[in-house]
Amino acid sequence: MSYQAFEVEGGHSLNGTVSPQGAKNEALQVICAVLLTEERVVISNIPDILDVVRLIDLLRGLGVKVERLAEDTYSFEASEIDLEYTKTETYHKNASKIRGSVMLMGPMLARFGMAFLPQPGGDKIGRRRMDTHFLGFRSLGAEFRYDAVEKTYLLDASGLKGGFILMDEISVTGTANILMAASLIDGTTTIYNAACEPYIQQLCSMLTAMGAIIEGQGSNLLRVTGVTRLKGTEHKVLPDMIEIGSFIGLAAMTSSEITIANARPDKLGVILPTFRKLGLKIETRGEDIFIPKQDQYEIQTFIDGSIMTIYDAPWPGFTPDLMSIVLVTAIQAKGSLLIHQKMFESRLFFVDKLIDMGAQIILCDPHRATVIGLERKYPLRGIEMSSPDIRAGVALLIAALSAEGKSTIYNINQIDRGYQKIDDRLRALGANIKRVEAN
Repeated sequence: MSYQAFEVEGGHSLNGTVSPQGAKNEALQVICAVLLTEERVVISNIPDILDVVRLIDLLRGLGVKVERLAEDTYSFEASEIDLEYTKTETYHKNASKIRGSVMLMGPMLARFGMAFLPQPGGDKIGRRRMDTHFLGFRSLGAEFRYDAVEKTYLLDASGLKGGFILMDEISVTGTANILMAASLIDGTTTIYNAACEPYIQQLCSMLTAMGAIIEGQGSNLLRVTGVTRLKGTEHKVLPDMIEIGSFIGLAAMTSSEITIANARPDKLGVILPTFRKLGLKIETRGEDIFIPKQDQYEIQTFIDGSIMTIYDAPWPGFTPDLMSIVLVTAIQAKGSLLIHQKMFESRLFFVDKLIDMGAQIILCDPHRATVIGLERKYPLRGIEMSSPDIRAGVALLIAALSAEGKSTIYNINQIDRGYQKIDDRLRALGANIKRVEAN
């Protein structure tokens, strides 16, 4: 069986303008929301990536009428849904490939009174439990069953009613799932300790445009008054903040001058200040972000002179999806950095590949790593490696683009799951990268 890999000839500075794709995590949420109405929903700025394509194919299988209006724009009409499709082997196989499929459960439960889902897949970044979703659904009156042999979830609800939900963790997908269900059931639902990421704010805006009644948007306390039906709408997905951060790290590591167009810096929270802690010069020019060429950048220290620590946290904290990018960016900085990955337990295990390339990194435990910057005195060297997940895969790609010699990155379907035509867009900036067949 043949697989694809990236061959990268590193060590070249890049230059030019790149536009970020639509936000993957938002797209997965709002695409699931089309099941809440029989009417037509048009969504634009949808990224053409593997996870999104798979989710749209799942909707087609369920009977949703899908029409591609433009390269990044689709219309959806969920007027005739075939619930029997959820019991087929095809649905089981395809839904288990993407973690985003879990967000089909909220809309299906609210509109049809039942939801069936195989255990979803996704990144290999440690345990990602589903309890938050199901405890929330139970609070609304759903009955939950898990088949440990088939690894399938079944929710049944003849009459959901609003209630008070104190979420046991700040889960973005859990908040989205309960929010979508609550918008179409009887009564008022209060969701406390809700995620408040821009993706959730965007979902709230879309649901409100569809006729939902939601209070507290942008906070961790949401109050949803259910309505009997929702209508169609048009919605535009935000630019992907994770891709924006990835391009910032790429510019730094390759000593390149890059403009990120239409990046919506007002929606990036602490992302830009966090990269500035690494000593990066970043300019905002209206909707664009400009990163000038820097031969040197120095990691800041805390006020008392102690080593800088960057850790992930729920919004408005720093997103865990950019921790691997910050780590790789620190490799050629002056100074040292402690990375504390709190929210996932296996995301730092890819650093062994960076160490093989010549990076000075101490993996303290599954959650912490110390990076001792090389100050560009020693370039990384190209090696063969494999991408373990979406974000680590792009971090390794950035390292390869900065390294001397040739690198080969296998398992790039992980990268394709989250980054749209990344090799084409990198070549447009001057990168020497090609997609090859690998056995």
